[in-house]
Amino acid sequence: MTDNLTLNMDAYLPLRDVVFNTLREAILRGDLKPGERLMELQLAAKLGVSRTPIREAIRMLEQEGLAVTVPRKGAEVARMTLKDMEDVLEVREALDELAVRIACGKISPEQLERLRHVKRDFEMNTKSKDVKKIAESDVKFHDIIYEAADNPKLGSILNNLREQAYRYRVEYLKDVNSYPVLIREHEAILEGLEAGDCEKATKAMHEHVENQAVAVKAVIEQQEEKV
Repeated sequence: MTDNLTLNMDAYLPLRDVVFNTLREAILRGDLKPGERLMELQLAAKLGVSRTPIREAIRMLEQEGLAVTVPRKGAEVARMTLKDMEDVLEVREALDELAVRIACGKISPEQLERLRHVKRDFEMNTKSKDVKKIAESDVKFHDIIYEAADNPKLGSILNNLREQAYRYRVEYLKDVNSYPVLIREHEAILEGLEAGDCEKATKAMHEHVENQAVAVKAVIEQQEEKV
């Protein structure tokens, strides 16, 4: 287990959420490797907490697809597989295209202005090369579109899917060569929404998610070659 694992305390969060965020970031950074066991006693001792918040955090990780429980072995960091990635991103592509198509006819001037602001934040964050900040601004960009769609059922499904897709989003954003492409894609989506051109916005969203799938597929294939 990595020596870099330390509890990221937040006075406003329950302990289980603090533990969850700590383990989640360690997995996304690669400090906790795919296939590495998540042993409750060892993690509890390392983080200085009881086993209960560890157990609860592991269940939350399983809901995100970041951990799995293997019979007679226990919990471990989930491996990224092509099948999982394709399943998640196929659904995300369909739902994101639906969301932007609906939003195109409903988005308000205030929401468009927020979308412009977040797009600029994303561009600035790419210069910092802080993957967490870049991912957060990318999530915010999409969240405004989901909000503009004003469909609570769709929003609920997308929020659940977002957690499962987050790992693939982070893998994509680790490649600095993807930043110019992402900036152009965000610009094309915004232009389509500003013009009320639903076809342009939907096409741009399709390319946005499809390019992510292609890039992450290459990462997974490289990892599998090393195994």
